Amino acid sequence: MRSSRSRPALRARRLAGILVLLAAVPLPLHAESVGEVSTVWKLIGPNHKVVVEAYDDPRVEGVTCYVSRAKTGGLSGAVGLAEDLAEASIACRQVGPIRTRGPLPQQEEVFSERLSVLFKRLQVVRMVDVRRNVLVYLTYSDKLIEGSPKNSVTAVAVDRATPIPLRR
Repeated sequence: MRSSRSRPALRARRLAGILVLLAAVPLPLHAESVGEVSTVWKLIGPNHKVVVEAYDDPRVEGVTCYVSRAKTGGLSGAVGLAEDLAEASIACRQVGPIRTRGPLPQQEEVFSERLSVLFKRLQVVRMVDVRRNVLVYLTYSDKLIEGSPKNSVTAVAVDRATPIPLRR
């Protein structure tokens, strides 16, 4: 039988374990709106538009990705039922000193956003080109059944004096 003294210690260990797990889970990224332009006027509901959003890489300080994509307007767009087009463009730039938060995997999803009520998502994946010391970012969309081959790629060269740590 356990003593009453071991219960608080056990609870503290469990709490510490839970906190470690929560710290390891990436926080959802929120887009920072940079701007938008209307592309089609709609009589009822918002216009169709192209939006530009900024995302800071959660594991690489000093890198921000700018994604432009179509956003469907009208009534279905206003209530969130419209399916946005599977077309996006990406440009990632060094906006400060580059520092990684620990070793990076060879390939990792850094951002994902829903483009329709069901199944369709916009993905941004970071890849590490170790030989050239470059971070490569790819954007594409996918569906539960079939994705789109439309994609866009950009790269951020990192100074050779700062090798990118790779998780093995």
